[in-house]
Amino acid sequence: MEITDVRIYLRDNEKLKAFVTVTFDDDFVVRGMKVIDGNKGRFVAMPSRRRNDGTFQDIAHPINNDMREYIEEKVFKAYDEAVEKRKEELESETAAGPTAAEDAEEEEETEGIEETE
Repeated sequence: MEITDVRIYLRDNEKLKAFVTVTFDDDFVVRGMKVIDGNKGRFVAMPSRRRNDGTFQDIAHPINNDMREYIEEKVFKAYDEAVEKRKEELESETAAGPTAAEDAEEEEETEGIEETE
């Protein structure tokens, strides 16, 4: 079984870093995985549901450690790339300075105000 697509949906949250959708063999999709920043480091949480007793039960999960490691490797790689891309986008927005809309807004705010020396 091969992971053919990983989609990362970043979140600005202290613990929940992203929602993840993983496609296997271009045939089967698992939604609702999460990248969590836990007390012992980050991990991939499987999709789960809350039981009547308040505990959680995984809806889908790997059967063996090799598959878990494979999923984590692919998810963390895609997550790291998404974080880096967001960082670059934020840096380019900051470096570009104000947008034309922001310049126009500033002109409207200062219109009709006379400078005094």
